[in-house]
Amino acid sequence: MSVEAQKETMGFQTEVKQLLHLMIHSLYSNKEIFLRELISNASDAADKLRYEALENNALYEDDPNLKIRIDFDKEANTISISDNGIGMSRDEVIANLGTIAKSGTGEFLKNLTGDQKKDSQLIGQFGVGFYSAFIVADEVTVETRRAGASASEGVRWQSAAEGDFTIQTIDKADRGTRLTLHLKKDEAEFADDFRLRNLVRKYSDHISLPVEMLEQEAPAMPTEEGEEPKEEAPKERQYEAVNEAKALWTCSRSELNDDEYKEFYKHVSHDFEDPLTWSHNKVEGKLEYTSLLYVPKRAPFDMWNRDATHGLKLYIQRVFIMDDAEQFLPMYLRFIKGVVDSNDLSLNISREILQKDPQIDKMRGALTKRVLDMLAKMAKKEPEQYAEFWKEFGSVLKEGPAEDFANKETVAKLLRFSTTHDDVEEQAISLEDYVGRMQEGQDKIYYVVADSFNTAKSSPHIEVFRKKGIEVLLLSDRIDDWLVSHLNEFDGKQFQDVAKGELDLGGVEDEEEKKKQEETAEQFKDLVERVKSNLEERVEEVRVTHRLTDSPACLVVGQYDMGAQMRRIMEAAGQPMPESKPTLELNPEHPLVEKLNAEANDERFADLAAIIFDQAHLAEGGQLDDPASYVQRLNKLLLELSQ
Repeated sequence: MSVEAQKETMGFQTEVKQLLHLMIHSLYSNKEIFLRELISNASDAADKLRYEALENNALYEDDPNLKIRIDFDKEANTISISDNGIGMSRDEVIANLGTIAKSGTGEFLKNLTGDQKKDSQLIGQFGVGFYSAFIVADEVTVETRRAGASASEGVRWQSAAEGDFTIQTIDKADRGTRLTLHLKKDEAEFADDFRLRNLVRKYSDHISLPVEMLEQEAPAMPTEEGEEPKEEAPKERQYEAVNEAKALWTCSRSELNDDEYKEFYKHVSHDFEDPLTWSHNKVEGKLEYTSLLYVPKRAPFDMWNRDATHGLKLYIQRVFIMDDAEQFLPMYLRFIKGVVDSNDLSLNISREILQKDPQIDKMRGALTKRVLDMLAKMAKKEPEQYAEFWKEFGSVLKEGPAEDFANKETVAKLLRFSTTHDDVEEQAISLEDYVGRMQEGQDKIYYVVADSFNTAKSSPHIEVFRKKGIEVLLLSDRIDDWLVSHLNEFDGKQFQDVAKGELDLGGVEDEEEKKKQEETAEQFKDLVERVKSNLEERVEEVRVTHRLTDSPACLVVGQYDMGAQMRRIMEAAGQPMPESKPTLELNPEHPLVEKLNAEANDERFADLAAIIFDQAHLAEGGQLDDPASYVQRLNKLLLELSQ
């Protein structure tokens, strides 16, 4: 079959079309990052060849010196980036350039607003890699051949990003990939030797591969006045390395500046923004390894997809082994980016071996402590920066106490909450702050759980706490109920859900108050029995309470029962839940309860008791099983009161 017969036109995956549209019409101000992204891809291709060649040295094809080359043609207005890395087969080209295999892509694209400026800021969260070429180019050609394949198995891919691409088989003698960017007319500035050299030094100085360009032409030698210029044979220009080509993490911290750290972060993470902070360490002793760990400024688009790939880049003796080695950090730190380079691990290690190797467990423990120390330092010295971090990653960090028992106390100190201390939605108060403000005699950390901040803030359950000036944590993240069930205590103080069990304020209440409560309970004994007989199918128990000051009633569950919010989450997830009935607590000082107590008409009493129960259910964020009956009863009562 002829080469031309192998040519075909194919359509892009829908998500790619949307992403290309975003690239082409991008208002992203920093267009020059396209070169960093493409050099990073070329560097990854070289790393992958090194790794595969550990088992099959023939893949080097007598060309073991890995490199990246950049050429440009001012007249044709093109830039070419070529590498002699792993290359791609025809199927890999279609998979890698025609589709986006990232899980969560659809969710990311749903967040696009249509406002080009806002959408351009989302690019960095996604990590667009190859597609960034279309920020500056209106057509891209890729010529590639996979290492180990025959010269006749080369592939040419071309697209003007208009919804489809052409792919054909070509002859390609050398392995690897060559990208040719046909620049847009107004991006001709990039087809320039000085500009390209500066960009390489700015963004890719410390990748471990040489990035080469042709030597600059030597200026003509000046001649003496009246002397004929000598004609010399033109010297053949050689390729020279433009970057330092030294793996950044192998340098000592004193050799590096902040800008170099930031640019390397963008290389390993494909993020467009600077990191919040980083930690660079070399460990010597029983285990020898170097780590460079970064905390990003923005959460990645797929952070909540626990099946998405995450982890550090693993090198062994500076040889790339794998991307996304998730075994070195726990899941709740999956947002951390960076590199770990070990001198002790075997070069032929696999993901399966990583899971069983005791050395990995030790490194995981040490790296986890390193990250937590980095965050603790930020929280102490840069509270504003930590507030920025918490806004992006706080909910993920809340997974920590359940996943990492060894570091539970350390993670607990990093947690931030909304509380009744300032009644603001921003989660800024630590458990140490809370404990430091606890009242004399208070021995528990009180919290309320709801499905929104406003519901938590207005919960009837915290009325007596407000009255007595006792601070309450206002928990409204979906994970919060699960979090406190695993925390159990902090600094020797137990956590107590204010909507569970009978209220006991411990040493905050004096004996006189407790005696008065017992007398009130006895006084309203008949009312309690009457309400319970009317609502026996809906309640486990009825009792008077002193936890309410403004509301007539509230619902509580048993001390060891599942909370109402967690129950709703489990039911929404389709989990079958055992039948459970709440306890109705009545505020004996509220006018509605006084009216209920004085009501002689049994039918009206039943209606009012049902209304009070339903209102208590609504106040905690619940949904009524029969809202129509509630409305009918309420309207009936309102009409009677108006007559």
